Amino acid sequence: MKTNWQTKKLREICEKPENISWSSFPKQKFQYIDLSSVSRESLSVINSTEIDRKTAPSRAKQIIKNGDIIFGTTRPTLKRVAKIYPDFDNQICSTGFVVLRPITSLVISEYVYYFIQSDEFIERMSKIQRGANYPAVSDGDVKSQELLLPPIKEQERIVKTLDEAFEKVAKAKENAEKNSQNSKDLFKSYLQSIFENNNNDWCIKTLDDVCKIQYGYTEKAKSVGDYRFIRITDTDKNGLLTQEDKMYVDTFNGNEKYILTNGDLLMARTGASAGNLLFFESGEPSIFASYMIRLRFDKEIINKLYWYFSKSKSYWDQVNQLSAGAAQPQFNGGALKKILFPFPLALSEQKQIVKKLDSLSEQIKKLEENYKQKITDLDEFKKSLLTKAFAGEL
Repeated sequence: MKTNWQTKKLREICEKPENISWSSFPKQKFQYIDLSSVSRESLSVINSTEIDRKTAPSRAKQIIKNGDIIFGTTRPTLKRVAKIYPDFDNQICSTGFVVLRPITSLVISEYVYYFIQSDEFIERMSKIQRGANYPAVSDGDVKSQELLLPPIKEQERIVKTLDEAFEKVAKAKENAEKNSQNSKDLFKSYLQSIFENNNNDWCIKTLDDVCKIQYGYTEKAKSVGDYRFIRITDTDKNGLLTQEDKMYVDTFNGNEKYILTNGDLLMARTGASAGNLLFFESGEPSIFASYMIRLRFDKEIINKLYWYFSKSKSYWDQVNQLSAGAAQPQFNGGALKKILFPFPLALSEQKQIVKKLDSLSEQIKKLEENYKQKITDLDEFKKSLLTKAFAGEL
């Protein structure tokens, strides 16, 4: 530790905030910040609720002021951290936050703000949480935490360094996310062009003309069994099989009717995922659940071509139109049969299209992995900067 740095507890460098007396404000309206008002990603207040004496929830008690730092004290909200700006000066926050009000002659607000974002502080809080159902830390727990405190000028230098570095990190993350989205948009555009710009060698038929459908098996799933039980929730965002939260069923009479083979297509027929298609690939014996429909095409159509079609705007425009008006999102077999599917008559052309889309999908996947790794590396860089800053090494 540098010779002119001191070790201080948060309570020694922060004032005690006051609670509101609602009887003093019988008609006044306030903006109220609860735990859901603070983003764990941006570490800022993203919304609030207008309240008054009559509508205030029981946890609406703490007055916040410009420059305050608020910190969520319950799991999993330990990373709900925000600095209060003038828009919320003299407003109200939930008792689910600890309010830290820096004494400006001792510490600048941003220094405290960065400190309670650090891994070291969050880990301390995680270790001392108490309570079986709702693990939490108390105001006293938070305010008894120690930090290294340099002189004000040094605090300003550290904060400026972190501000500048974090601004660059945020820009780099924004660019990575934008590039990732651009690659996805490119794939969607190419996909749409394939199914829109068909020629005389293509035809358009309803699924009722080229496909047989089958509803799945109704049974309560369990953690072990003879067959993996494929449910709506087993489809990932790319339309492939997940490997998490597997559930099973035992052998039953007539089970062969529901056994899946690689390349089978399963469509979700209800809920928020209605219309989503799973391209099944697995080495594990599996059957499918009743909220899914298996599609089996005639021999002149490659399953995977329709799976790609199900990712296109043309497909989803039809799904939305055919399922419109239902109180619960659903897309059953009757609606499915009405889908118009454009496809080339020649199997050789279908195979060529699928091969191109497979190749492009693989390239997009690699780019996506690279972007994700870059974002992870940037987050780790931020963490390392905070660690150095509060160890006096920045």
